[in-house]
Amino acid sequence: MNESITTTTNHFTGCAILAAIGAKLQQLDVLSPIRKRVQIRQKTIKHTPLDKLMDAFISLLAGAHGLVEINSRLRADPGLQRAFGRTSCAEQSVVQETLSACAEENVLQLHQALDEIYRAQSQGFHHDYQAAFQLLDVDLTGMPCGPKAAFATRGYFAGLYHRRGRQLGRVLATQHEEVVVDQLFAGNVQLIKALQPLVETAETTLQLDDAKRRRTIIRVDAGAGTEDDLNWLLSRGYEVMAKEYSGRRITRLSQTVKEWVQDPTWSERSFGWVSEEAAGYVRPMRRIAVRCRRRDGTFAYGILMCSLSIEQVLPLLGWEASQAADPTAVLLAYVTFYDQRGGGIETSFKGDKQGLGLTKRNKKRFEAQYMLALLGSLAHNVVVWARRWLNSPKIHRYGILRMVRDVFHVSGLLRFNALHQVVEIELNQDAPLAHSLLYPLQELLAPFQIVVILGET
Repeated sequence: MNESITTTTNHFTGCAILAAIGAKLQQLDVLSPIRKRVQIRQKTIKHTPLDKLMDAFISLLAGAHGLVEINSRLRADPGLQRAFGRTSCAEQSVVQETLSACAEENVLQLHQALDEIYRAQSQGFHHDYQAAFQLLDVDLTGMPCGPKAAFATRGYFAGLYHRRGRQLGRVLATQHEEVVVDQLFAGNVQLIKALQPLVETAETTLQLDDAKRRRTIIRVDAGAGTEDDLNWLLSRGYEVMAKEYSGRRITRLSQTVKEWVQDPTWSERSFGWVSEEAAGYVRPMRRIAVRCRRRDGTFAYGILMCSLSIEQVLPLLGWEASQAADPTAVLLAYVTFYDQRGGGIETSFKGDKQGLGLTKRNKKRFEAQYMLALLGSLAHNVVVWARRWLNSPKIHRYGILRMVRDVFHVSGLLRFNALHQVVEIELNQDAPLAHSLLYPLQELLAPFQIVVILGET
């Protein structure tokens, strides 16, 4: 009889669901572009450089907020290693040496590999542009680090004054919650400088031609709300939703509002149409002034700018088309559409910081930090895809933190054949999510002949 069928080994793991996702990635060979493209110039003694790169990646999915946790979260869990195709795990210091050995060419190679993975697995790349607009949010988030790190400069880091660090730029396919592009910049770079390289890279990843760009919305905050940036986007065919950059212009345009309308959902906010024509843009723009009352009774002002018609905005919000006849609803629709950035790219940054420890791992070399950032964006997408693969109503609205902390960390027993392939997963029936995830896991892994059962007490 075939030895691979009759001989089995058992390993207990605290991450049985993550092990199942690892088995899925193995069966689909999702990570093969990384093995084919990334060539790190480092001598192999026991583990290849790519093996060590994979150890770092698996540790992110396992919830490690520092590379030192590789030893406790992955090296001490042989079952999880084998589920991802690893027969052993490198020591954390060796993994860090490999990251420090990465060069600029390795960053480019990993970018290309992630593009290939994204095109094969994502919903964002396969978005139906004829049926609906593709919505891309673009923004930066601060990555504080030590002052001696490469490209660590003073810049904007929320709540941290006189701090040095870098900036992570992101393009998010918001409807699908997928990271299209992550790029690392020096700490003093603002969105006004990062917007064009981020969008151009996203065009390459998504293979956006003229027709697709006309069905794509770029949503940005005031950091990219200059006339030059918006005209660059508009001239390339994009629709835009943005906020005015210039403080002086905000003050002047706010004074042209003839009637302020009270926000029906927030008593401290009101808005109104800017009556001055938007003459400086290459395409027609609608402008709305928004004011919010401060604690001292004065107002803070902002100007929203949008190239979309109200008939195009309402379906994006899921609102009835009949609301286009209500002047207050029209104003509220534009303001709400901008407000939804908070549930888009801002939520993605927050989820990655809490669930994947985005800002917890700092490397002195810029290329090493860049490689970690790219592994983090891949981990983000794998978590999003895992939620889709599991297709369970129980976890449908879970963010990155709850997926990593609660879903992936359902414990259980893994059984492997002689070829080190997972053949059975026995979930801990006392785990809170075990029962609700049993059937979705069985459906997910049945094509790979992997049995999923509940353990007996």
